[in-house]
Amino acid sequence: MMQQYLRIKSEQPDRLLFYRMGDFYELFYDDARRAAKLLNLTLTTRGQSAGEPIPMAGVPVHAAEQYLARLVRLGESVAICEQIGDPATSKGPVDREVVRIVTPGTVTDDALLNARTDNLVAAVRRGRTGYGLATLDLGSGRFSVSLLDDDEALLSELERLHPAELLVPEGQGLPGPERRGLTRYPPWHFDPETAHTQLTRQFGTRDLSGYGCAGMPDAVGAAGALLQYAGDTQRTALPHITGLVVERRDEAIILDAATRQNLELERNLSGGDEHTLVSVLDQSVTPMGGRCLRRWVNRPLRDTAILRGRYQAIGTLIDTGAYDALRERLRGIGDIERILARVALRSARPRDLTTLRAALDAVPALCASLAPLDAPLLSEIATRLHEHPETAGLLHRALVDEPPVTIRDGGVIATGFDAELDELRDLSENADQFLIDLEVRERARTGIATLKVAYNRVHGYYIEISKGQSDKAPIDYTRRQTLKGAERYITPELKSFEDKVLSARERALAREKALYEELFDRLNPELDSLRTLADGLAELDVLCALAERAQQLDYAAPELSDTPMLRIEGGRHPVVEQVLDEPFVPNDLELDDANRMLVITGPNMGGKSTYMRQTALIVLLAHIGSYVPARRAVIGPIDRIFTRIGAADDLASGRSTFMVEMTEAANILNNATPQSLVLMDEIGRGTSTFDGLSLAWACAQHLAEHNRSFSLFATHYFELTTLPDECAGVTNAHTEAMEHSDQVVFLHQVRSGPASQSYGLQVARLAGVPQTVIRRAKQRLAQLEAQSAAGGERQQYSLFPPEAPAPENPEHAALAEAVAEINPDEMSPREALDVLYRLKTLMPK
Repeated sequence: MMQQYLRIKSEQPDRLLFYRMGDFYELFYDDARRAAKLLNLTLTTRGQSAGEPIPMAGVPVHAAEQYLARLVRLGESVAICEQIGDPATSKGPVDREVVRIVTPGTVTDDALLNARTDNLVAAVRRGRTGYGLATLDLGSGRFSVSLLDDDEALLSELERLHPAELLVPEGQGLPGPERRGLTRYPPWHFDPETAHTQLTRQFGTRDLSGYGCAGMPDAVGAAGALLQYAGDTQRTALPHITGLVVERRDEAIILDAATRQNLELERNLSGGDEHTLVSVLDQSVTPMGGRCLRRWVNRPLRDTAILRGRYQAIGTLIDTGAYDALRERLRGIGDIERILARVALRSARPRDLTTLRAALDAVPALCASLAPLDAPLLSEIATRLHEHPETAGLLHRALVDEPPVTIRDGGVIATGFDAELDELRDLSENADQFLIDLEVRERARTGIATLKVAYNRVHGYYIEISKGQSDKAPIDYTRRQTLKGAERYITPELKSFEDKVLSARERALAREKALYEELFDRLNPELDSLRTLADGLAELDVLCALAERAQQLDYAAPELSDTPMLRIEGGRHPVVEQVLDEPFVPNDLELDDANRMLVITGPNMGGKSTYMRQTALIVLLAHIGSYVPARRAVIGPIDRIFTRIGAADDLASGRSTFMVEMTEAANILNNATPQSLVLMDEIGRGTSTFDGLSLAWACAQHLAEHNRSFSLFATHYFELTTLPDECAGVTNAHTEAMEHSDQVVFLHQVRSGPASQSYGLQVARLAGVPQTVIRRAKQRLAQLEAQSAAGGERQQYSLFPPEAPAPENPEHAALAEAVAEINPDEMSPREALDVLYRLKTLMPK
């Protein structure tokens, strides 16, 4: 058995091997040690190898999913090795083989997945001019590719997609720190020609030009590697992967990794999922809708036709009040997108199929509810919600109303679906009456009133007589088993019946499993249209959720303009207003071609960062097709959103807070365009005052004059409030606060003009800084202000001051003259040595 184990393990060296032994999956050697540590299992030993006990740990088969879920969350991959031979006919160990491989990016079981987030596996191939990136969601069959120009673009996309697993060719590195879930894969799988052949075979096409992949060898190579990896892990065909989608970066508003983190779209700055934009928006009632909403949020579109179509659909749902009824009908629909993937992979369970059946039953009512709604997008969705009466009828005929969890013990196929199965079941189910009749006859024949006829799985059917009555057993009774207080017998009649009944039960179960497999064969041709149905249901769910949010939270429809501008009236932060106990204070914003930058001053905690972030979130919401938290919003063309907010070390890369700040600022200054929205907060605070002020001034001036982006530039350097006097298109604004009884009151209102003071000491007092420190700070502040008023500002010295010039010295002049006369190119080695001795004599004493 260990020889068999080691042979199979040699094929899966980097994965934990779950080796089936009876009712347990066992792990041995290093796998056992690792699993025991990760899963808190008891580590035991069994047998010996080279004179040493073999480490061993195991998990029960019936509880394997919960252990797999924990391992997948830890980034581990597991190979499942099952018994495929018949124990009754096997000589030596039962034949075993790996039937599937569970990896973080390729799991499809519900128990191992987060229902509301896509589970992606991605692949990257580096080319001469950039990267090819491919992503696959095996749970839905969504397969996409893109080309990325540089490291920054790749890191930005990986932050957006957040793949559970990332494939790269062996020997190829990636920019940035080491990523969790990184898998090295043989480089020949990334070969574009091999990948092209594999992809066209999968899609049944002559080439890939119909998918827009012409001239994208790096992306095609990455896609081919992904397809090969998916096939290797699933050990089966992948009929639900039927095509590629090319995603182009210029179709969406680009957000880099820092911007996604700062805006807290899905994850807050602490790494959790509460108090994020998605947590406020996600009122979807199906898992498919939740995942679709997250895709929209993470990839805001620039196509105004698509966005206006979504606004109109949301407006119609609100005006008619139809979103409530539609949400109720959608509420009963399960995750059919992932169920269809499991059907394609032939791993769907009976209750998956009854969930699909219930969804198909709900579609006609949904279509009827959509019919009167006058919005082109809703009408288009209705065309995707095809009714599938034949498929629904098949599932109704084939499956019982409440099937068991698995097909293992039968009881899934409904009576009347298959005549052969019904006959076999009838034979086995009528066994009970036969046994009752036989017991009555044998009691009368033997005169033993306590005689019993029974069955168990180990010994089959038997007649049981107590020890005291055993001498009355007829001659045709053959002893089968002796117990402490009874004897068990078999008769020729009972043996014949046993053979017939047990055979019928085994045949019935085999027939039921075969019929269940045939169901997959009959469903597979419908997968494409059923996936279209699932996509329509998900999009309808998102639109209804956004309509509910707009109605409940008082959001307004944005207006998209072709003119460069950003006008927001009564704008609010969608997340902050939900967590405040007091009413949120709305604010306006006006930027246009003549006024592109706002220099914002004011106290800490006055609301500058909130004001800046809410502007970015309002723009982002408008570009996913949602209503926005404002009284009115008019938004011109936007291509990118940049943020430089907050301060944090990047210890993994060895970067200080100030280096992180400067790196993000450099990215903005090098890449922002006149159609970009830029948020910069407190540039220059990580260094000395004059250095920081100079950098902040230069960055703001470059943004205003060179990039000409729509910019919100928050600062504590009041010197920057004179920037509008020197740069066109720059204006001042401030967040208001007032002092009362030596306390500061933040009004959170944004007004035009610069702030009058920063209220730093008042904020320090609110934070709990000791009063002695506050008093000393006030004294020092008074001294500095007096010194400044008297013109006594101290000069800031450089960390590396220039050396003082040396005093005049005749010997220095002679040495300099001698050096100036040297022509090294015309000197022999001997002459050079003579010159060196002469220069030495000229050196000052």
